[in-house]
Amino acid sequence: MARRKKIYEGKAKILYEGPEPGTLVQYFKDDATAFNAQKKDVVDGKGVLNNRLSEFFMTGLNNIGVPTHFIRRLNMREQLVRSCEIIPLEVVVRNFAAGSLSTRLGIEEGTPLPRPIVEYCYKDDKLGDPLVTEEHIAAFGWASQQDMDDILSLALRVNDFLSGVMMAVGIKLVDFKIEIGRVYEGDFQRLVVADEISPDSCRLWDIETGQKLDKDVFRRDLGNLTDAYTEVARRLGVMPKSAQPMSKPTLIN
Repeated sequence: MARRKKIYEGKAKILYEGPEPGTLVQYFKDDATAFNAQKKDVVDGKGVLNNRLSEFFMTGLNNIGVPTHFIRRLNMREQLVRSCEIIPLEVVVRNFAAGSLSTRLGIEEGTPLPRPIVEYCYKDDKLGDPLVTEEHIAAFGWASQQDMDDILSLALRVNDFLSGVMMAVGIKLVDFKIEIGRVYEGDFQRLVVADEISPDSCRLWDIETGQKLDKDVFRRDLGNLTDAYTEVARRLGVMPKSAQPMSKPTLIN
């Protein structure tokens, strides 16, 4: 196999040059990180599960008219995506108080919020991805006002879709974060949901028991992360009901 050109490597994924102009290959790693990479580990099978789950969510969004960068899954760990210019923001949508919101505002974790709250964080690991306002975003030129209107609309549509999908399988969507990219088609620009949607980027709790089925399992040492992600995949039908937790999968190219 010819050696591929690496474009970017993050904490959980690697981007390679794609086979066609305007495409990239997104590779999902088994690396798990928390607290801005202060806590690290390798979790066998996590990348495979996140690849399949992100495929499921991105395909669902594409099908209801929410544009994403996802084109198709290539194999167990890779998917073909559109190349896009990532806006340097993490867009966080919260339905229940948890994590940093509970800490910042002193709201008990699990408290339902009066309406979905959308927050923005500046993407910079060295700074710890600080919370920013629309004033900061406009002042520093990270996105235009029209972009922000479109980002808010996209974020709330993703929230509606994910909340419904999760509720149908007995899972509460507590919060999630997405990234938004610009895709250029000649002189025309459009915004798309980029990066990934997976239990790495969502807080997912069992509706009946409150069991955490997301990366908080790793953050808080609550058990086996692969088991939690496998349970989400099972409920969504991404994996057979009889499937066992994935460990050291054999890659298929």
